[in-house]
Amino acid sequence: MEDDKRLEAFEKMLSEIQKMCVDAEEKMKHLKAEGKEKTATYRQLMGNKLQYQNMLSLYKLYGLLDE
Repeated sequence: MEDDKRLEAFEKMLSEIQKMCVDAEEKMKHLKAEGKEKTATYRQLMGNKLQYQNMLSLYKLYGLLDE
């Protein structure tokens, strides 16, 4: 039963990271359209997006992500 809970938690975490990555990209797109690429918010979103992409790359590297 513990393995099922771990798998469920992993799947939930993976889904959330994917969602946050897409959300960051969308917010960045809006800010870029407004010419706000040099704002602190845009830069923070870029850092977050890179972190999420790095995590997803690690999942893929270890065979935990199908793509």
